[in-house]
Amino acid sequence: MSFKPIRKAVFPVAGLGTRFLPATKAMPKEMLTVVDRPLIQYVVDEAREAGIEELIFVTGRGKGSLDDYFDVGFELETTMSSRGKSLDVLAPTRVKHGNLVSIRQQEPLGLGHAVWCARHVVGNEPFAVLLPDELMIGQPGCLAQMVEAYHKVGGNLVAALEVPASETHKYGVIDPGTTDGPLTEIKGLVEKPAAGTAPSNLMLPGRYILQPEVMQALEAHEKGAGGEIQLTDAMAKMIGVQPFHGFTFQGVRHDCGDKAGWLQANIALGFDRADIGAQVRAYAADLLGRG
Repeated sequence: MSFKPIRKAVFPVAGLGTRFLPATKAMPKEMLTVVDRPLIQYVVDEAREAGIEELIFVTGRGKGSLDDYFDVGFELETTMSSRGKSLDVLAPTRVKHGNLVSIRQQEPLGLGHAVWCARHVVGNEPFAVLLPDELMIGQPGCLAQMVEAYHKVGGNLVAALEVPASETHKYGVIDPGTTDGPLTEIKGLVEKPAAGTAPSNLMLPGRYILQPEVMQALEAHEKGAGGEIQLTDAMAKMIGVQPFHGFTFQGVRHDCGDKAGWLQANIALGFDRADIGAQVRAYAADLLGRG
């Protein structure tokens, strides 16, 4: 059976990043760097690897640097070229003409509302959603793994990750059905369940492949947990109407929406770098030795 390809991806990037103040007072949290690349670059690279052709940024006030980052830096490139420096380092920041669309979310009404803002660009196609502060490291990347699974089962697919039961109240959580390898049938979804009430310890780490009908569910603008329009609530309405599965990602997740998680990501990815890994490991060992 063949399913429509996933060509478009929505990146909700309108958040204020208050957990990283004062750093995010004048810069988007998505521009925070892990080693030498901003978070937005990691998720765009992940999307491209998975075959995504059209990038849809749902932005807010003060987020213009996200668009600028993927634009041609004429002055920078001219100066580098005149000094004989290679422009290869800038290659990942290039986007083909017309392949990046930015849409404003005028009010912070929730993730579901941010996705709904992209409805006209998404149109009548299945699409991906990637949350940039969730850094997913794997070979291949998380979305590429999900796209491969999508072509087997179709419908809606969300990344799933096991967390300790004590942490389930922080996330959207899966009510699981039957399991087939990395795929788990989804019988229900609960957004931030009260402690001790979660139906499983499988949480949603911010990667989704959704059918366009989810936009109709979001159209009602029903408020859920935290008084926000939750994507999880809209997805729950699709269960039983269309195939719905969780996909257990083979890789490592770093929660870069959290200061400790962001620092851990820098250390972990720094360790793995061929150019600086030895220095970072030596420094870390020295610090631990002092402790």
